[in-house]
Amino acid sequence: MSNKKNYCLPFYFLVGAIILLCMACNEVYTPKPRSFYRIDLPEKAYQVFNEKTYPFRYEYPVYAQIIPFNQEGEKYWTNVIFPDFNAQINLSYLEIHNNLKEYIADATMFVNKHQQKAVGIFEREYVYPEGRVYGVIYDIKGSGVASTCQFYLTDSVHHFVRGALYFMETPNNDSLSPIIRFLREDIENLIRTVEWKR
Repeated sequence: MSNKKNYCLPFYFLVGAIILLCMACNEVYTPKPRSFYRIDLPEKAYQVFNEKTYPFRYEYPVYAQIIPFNQEGEKYWTNVIFPDFNAQINLSYLEIHNNLKEYIADATMFVNKHQQKAVGIFEREYVYPEGRVYGVIYDIKGSGVASTCQFYLTDSVHHFVRGALYFMETPNNDSLSPIIRFLREDIENLIRTVEWKR
């Protein structure tokens, strides 16, 4: 009789294991989405760019660097570099000599070059009459867009500044969206704080 019990024990164990396995198989497996690295964003703080020779001043983040882009005919051009994000805002300055419409057309043309990859281009006007600062900011939406934000500012008489945000890597704006939103706030601050010197 005791031999019969010894043979039944492994049988019951095997049947129990099969039942548990069958119950576990009823759950549908869903793969987890691919994750991206967590991004720690710095505190917002600004400093003033006010080089004596430049015809305008503005605020830029303390976590950025200003690198002049001096080439022939590009006297007051600068890059606002964000080393932690591998990004930069290219700022170009042009003096107006009865050719404001031409500069605005060029700025619009640079924005329109992104239409093939863009899912939408949204523009908003900036008007600060007390500081004689007028302009347009373009938000360019799309995963493969090279520049997600561009803008131009002018006093309509003497000064014209054009800016464009670029990441120095293959565009994947879905994963970069927290950084894009973060830097977009810095662009807004730059625009709000521009002052013409003459």
